[in-house]
Amino acid sequence: MPEQINTEIKFGTDGWRGVISDNFTFKNVAIVAQGISEWVNRHLRKKTGASAKRVAVGYDTRFLSDEYARIVSSVLAANNIEVLHSQGAIPTPALSFGVIRQECVAGVMITASHNPGKFNGVKIKTGQGGGASKDITDTVEDYLYQSEVRTVDFDVAKSEKKIILHDYKDEYIKFIRDYIDFKKIKSANFKVLVDAMHGSGNGLMAKVLEGTKIRLSLMRDDVNPSFEGGKPEPVVEYLEEILRRVKQEKFDLGLVLDGDADRIAAVASGGEFIHPQKILGLLILHLVRNRGQEGGVVKTICGTTMIDNIAKKLGLKLFETPVGFKYISELMITEKIVAGGEEAGGMGLPNYIPERDGTLAGLLLLEMMVYQKKNIRKIIEDMEKEFGRYSYERFDLKIRPGTKFDLEAFQKTKRLLGKKVVEMKDFDGVKLICDDESWLMLRPSGTEPLVRAYSEAKSATRAKQLIKYGESLLKKR
Repeated sequence: MPEQINTEIKFGTDGWRGVISDNFTFKNVAIVAQGISEWVNRHLRKKTGASAKRVAVGYDTRFLSDEYARIVSSVLAANNIEVLHSQGAIPTPALSFGVIRQECVAGVMITASHNPGKFNGVKIKTGQGGGASKDITDTVEDYLYQSEVRTVDFDVAKSEKKIILHDYKDEYIKFIRDYIDFKKIKSANFKVLVDAMHGSGNGLMAKVLEGTKIRLSLMRDDVNPSFEGGKPEPVVEYLEEILRRVKQEKFDLGLVLDGDADRIAAVASGGEFIHPQKILGLLILHLVRNRGQEGGVVKTICGTTMIDNIAKKLGLKLFETPVGFKYISELMITEKIVAGGEEAGGMGLPNYIPERDGTLAGLLLLEMMVYQKKNIRKIIEDMEKEFGRYSYERFDLKIRPGTKFDLEAFQKTKRLLGKKVVEMKDFDGVKLICDDESWLMLRPSGTEPLVRAYSEAKSATRAKQLIKYGESLLKKR
C-alpha cells in the first residue's frame, strides 16, 4: 500500500512546514497564500487604515523555494496586494528587516529553517518584523479553503508593477555594518571561520566585514538543497567539520548559521562548541557592560539558570516564555529588551527588529572579543566564574504525526535521581526543578513530530544522567 498523502495545513510555533510533494505542494502553498491574502485584506487594512497593502515576500536556498515564493506573490497580487518580491535567496532576518524598512503590512518567507532538505515551509511576519502570533496564524488557518484561490501570471503581474523585485540583502547588509562598531572591529586581527550550512546566510559575513583586517574564511557556503543528507541546524552533531577546522587551523572563533540564518552557534579556539545558552549570556554581558544597553532580558522555559544569575546581578528584569521565538518577539515589541534568546540559537537584539538574527549575533560575539581584547574561550571562563558553570543536554524522540503525549505522571514526580523537586513549571511542557538547581523538562515540539527532553545541572555527569532518565520516560510512552 502506498503511503497516504498528508494534506493537513497547520501552523506551529514558527510557521507551517511540510514535506515537499507530500503536503507541501504548489496547490497547498497557493491555498495558504490565499488565506494570507484574506487576512491582509480583511484584517490588516481595517486595523492599519492603510489604503495600500504592501507585503514583502522572500525565500531561502531550499529546493523549489524560489518557485513557491513566485506562487505566493502571484496569489497576493491577484488579491490586489502590492508585492515586494526578493531578487534572490535571502536570510529570514533580511526579510523581517525589509518589512519595516519598506513599510509593509506583513511579510511571507519561504523556508523550513533548520529542518531536513525534504521539508519546506512558510513563515508569516507582522508589519513590525516579528513572527506572527497564534491569533494571526489561527486566523489564516480559518480562511483556508473558504474562498477560491485567485492567481495571476507572475511575469504579467511584474510588468504591471503589481509585483516589484526588491533587493532586501543590500539594505540589510548596510544596516548591519552600521549596527556593529565597525570602526573598532576594522583594525582587529582575529581569525574567524563561518559555516553557512548551505543556507541563505552564505557570503553575508564576508560582505559585512569587507574593509576590515579580520581574516575570514567560509565553509559550506554553496547551495546544496539536500544539506548533505543532514539538517542545516547549528547543533553539535552536524558540526564535526568546523569543530575540527577551528582546532587544527587555529581559528580564534567559529560561527555557524542555520538554513535561513536566523539562528547561531559558535566554536571557541581549540574546537570547543559554545552552546547557544552561553551565547545568550555573552550577548547580555557585552550589550550591558560594553555597550551600555538598558532593559530586560528574555529566556524560554528551557533556558539555562545562568541567565537568571546574570539578570539578578546586573539588576535586569527577567522574562520567561514558552518555547518559540514569537513569544520573545512579542515581548521585544511591548518591553524594552536588551536581549532575548532560545536554546536553539535564536537571539533577539535591541534597537532592531523584534526577531532573531544569527549573523548579527555572531558579529556581536566578534565585537565582544575586540572590546575585551580576549579570545572567546577566556571570556566564557570569566563569565562562568562569575555566574556559574552549567552543563546542558537535549534529547529528541521521533513520534508518529498526531501522537498525543500525556505528561501527567511526570508532572507529579517528587524526586529526580535522588534530588528533591522544589518547583514545577507547566506552561509549555513540564519542567521539574530540583533543590540543587538541576532540572529536567519534557515537551512535545510545535513544528516537528518530536518530543524533546532537556536537562541542566552543575555537573556534566548529572545533566547526562537526567537526560538519560528523560529519554527512558519518553520511550516508555
